[in-house]
Amino acid sequence: MEEKPFKCEVCNRAFAQSSTLVNHRRIHTGEKPFKCEVCNKSFTQLSGLVNHQPIHTGEKPFTCEVCNKSFSQSSTLLVHKRIHTGEKPFRCKVCMKSFSDSSTLRRHQRIHTGEKPFICDICDKPFSSSSDLRIHQRIHTGEKPFMCEVCDKSFSSSSDLCVHQRIHTGEKPFKCDVCNKSFSQSGNLRTHQRTHTGEKLFKCNLCGKSFSDSTRLLLHQRIHTGEKPFKCEVCGKLFSVSSSLRVHQRIHTGEKPFTCIVCNKSFSRSCNLLVHQRIHTRGKHFRCDVCDKAFVQSVYLLVHQHAHRGETPSKIFKCELCDRAFTKSSTLMKHRRIHAVEKPFKCEVCNKGFAESWGLVNHWRIHTGEKPFTCKVCNKSFSDLSNFHAHQRIHTGEKPFRCEICDKAFVTSSNLLMHQRIHTGEKPFRCEICETTFTYSSELVTHRRIHTGEKPFNCEVCDKSFTRSSTLRAHQCIHTGEKRFTCEMCDKSFSDSANLRRHHRSHKCEACVKSFTQSSNLLHQTVHSGE
Repeated sequence: MEEKPFKCEVCNRAFAQSSTLVNHRRIHTGEKPFKCEVCNKSFTQLSGLVNHQPIHTGEKPFTCEVCNKSFSQSSTLLVHKRIHTGEKPFRCKVCMKSFSDSSTLRRHQRIHTGEKPFICDICDKPFSSSSDLRIHQRIHTGEKPFMCEVCDKSFSSSSDLCVHQRIHTGEKPFKCDVCNKSFSQSGNLRTHQRTHTGEKLFKCNLCGKSFSDSTRLLLHQRIHTGEKPFKCEVCGKLFSVSSSLRVHQRIHTGEKPFTCIVCNKSFSRSCNLLVHQRIHTRGKHFRCDVCDKAFVQSVYLLVHQHAHRGETPSKIFKCELCDRAFTKSSTLMKHRRIHAVEKPFKCEVCNKGFAESWGLVNHWRIHTGEKPFTCKVCNKSFSDLSNFHAHQRIHTGEKPFRCEICDKAFVTSSNLLMHQRIHTGEKPFRCEICETTFTYSSELVTHRRIHTGEKPFNCEVCDKSFTRSSTLRAHQCIHTGEKRFTCEMCDKSFSDSANLRRHHRSHKCEACVKSFTQSSNLLHQTVHSGE
C-alpha cells in the first residue's frame, strides 16, 4: 500500500506527495493563484487553467474515433467514450449504483449524506452541486444565457434549453417499456410509469391523500390552504392553477382557439369542444343495460339507472363543513361558497362583502350603472358578461346546454342545472325554520314569507299586499278589467288562470250534453266510453 506521509492539518486527509498537499490546502484557504488572462477567471491548480483556456481559442484537439465528436480536454474525451462502451467504473458503496465519472458519483453521494456545501451568497439557500448553485444564482441576476435558435426564447440552464428544443424537433426520447408511449422529458416518463405500477409517493400531510407526482400534491394542498397565487390583471379574479387563469383570460380576450373541424364552431376550452363534437359523432358510449339508451357522459348514465330502480341518485360529494351531499362535484363547489365566512372585499357604498375581488367588481356596477357589454344586434347593454352571453343566444337561437336524460336544450347552464333536478329529485334549498326543501332558491324565498308574514308586492290602487308578484299581477286585473285568459271552446275571458280552469269544467259532455261544474264529475264520461 502506498505511503501517504503528508497530512492536511485541517481535515486530516493524507497525500503521497507534498505538492499534492499544497494544491489541496487551497480548498480550505480559497486561494486561486492561476488566473486566465482573457476572462480573469482563477483556478487553484495550473492544470485547471490549462484545461480552461481552450474555451477562448475554440480548440478541441481530442476526437472520439466512434462518433467524431471533439473535446478540449483529454479527460472529457475519456468520460465521453464510456457512453459507447457502457463502462461505469465508479460505484456508490451505499446503494451500489454505478457512474461513468467520479464527479457524478460525488454529487450522488450527497443524496445519502445530505451534504449541501454550495451556499448562495444572496439568499443562503444551500445546494449539493456547484452547477445547481450557478443555475440558481441566475434567478437573482435574471441571466438567461442559453437561447433557442428557432424562436429566440432564452433559458437559465442548458438542460431547460435542451428540453425546450424538443418542442420544435418533436423528439420524444424517453419511451415507456410497458405501453410504448414516448415523452420529451425523463421526469414525465417516471410520472407516467406510476400509472402502471399504481405507485403514489407523494402524500398530503393534512388529509392523507396520495398522488403520483409532486405537482398534483402541490395543487391539492391549495385546497387546504386556500392559496390562489394566479391573478387576472383585468378583473382581479384569483386562481389556484395557472391553466385555469389562462382559460379565464379568454373571457376578456374573446379568444376561442379550439375549433370544430366539422362546423367550424370555436370554443375557449378543449373540453367544451370535445363535448360539442359528440353532436356530430353521436358518441354516446355509455349505454344503459336495461333499456339500451346511450349517454355522452357516465354521470348521466348513473342518474338514469337510478330512475329504473326508483332510487334517488347517490350523493357521493359531501361537504366537510355541514355534511350535506351532492350528486355532482360542481354543485358541491358552488355550495361551499355558502360557508365562506371571510369576505374581505367590501363595497364602499353599501358595505356588502365578497369572498373574491371579481365579485366586488361585478357588484360595483350596480352603483355606477356601468354596463360595459353591449349587444351588436339590438344595442342592449349588460353589466355582467354571463348575462350578455345568454342574451346573445336570443338572437342566434342557440341552446348549447342539453339535458342528457331527456334531450331538452337550454340557453344557460343554470337553467339546465335547475331542470336536471326534475330527474335527480334534488331539492338543495332547505327552510331553516320548518325543514321543508325546495328545488329552486326562488321557491325558498317565497316560502320564507309564510313564516315572516312579509308581503313585499303592493297594489298601487288599493294598497293590498301579496307574497308573490304573480298574485299581484292577477289582482291588478280587477282594477284594470283586463282578462288575459281566454277559453278556446267559447272565447270567454278571465282575469286569472285558476278561473279559466274552473270554467273549463262547465262545458257539457259531448255524448249526452250533460253539464258539470267540477272536474270529479267528468267521471261521468266513462259511462259512454265503457271504461
